[in-house]
Amino acid sequence: MSDQNVRNAGFTSSGIKGGSLASSMMSQEARASGGGVHSGGPTATLQEMGARGSTHSSGFTSSGISGGSQASHMMSWEARSHGGGTPRGGTTSTVQSI
Repeated sequence: MSDQNVRNAGFTSSGIKGGSLASSMMSQEARASGGGVHSGGPTATLQEMGARGSTHSSGFTSSGISGGSQASHMMSWEARSHGGGTPRGGTTSTVQSI
């Protein structure tokens, strides 16, 4: 995943851009978790990357998600919050496609 792709998705140094993929992901995560976005969750983690301007070693690769990476922790968190699976069109699958 490139830094530019994260910014293009709406995760910026100024915060999540309204009307962007990032804002849609944040909304979806908040609904799934009962109204909030958890610190350390997928949206917060991506926003941290966008604010920092670095996705270095995030674990989202063209070959899939790297085991033991930040991406694998995001996928695990999302699976737990959805009862054991990562939904198609969910945060992790969307970010992996970026």
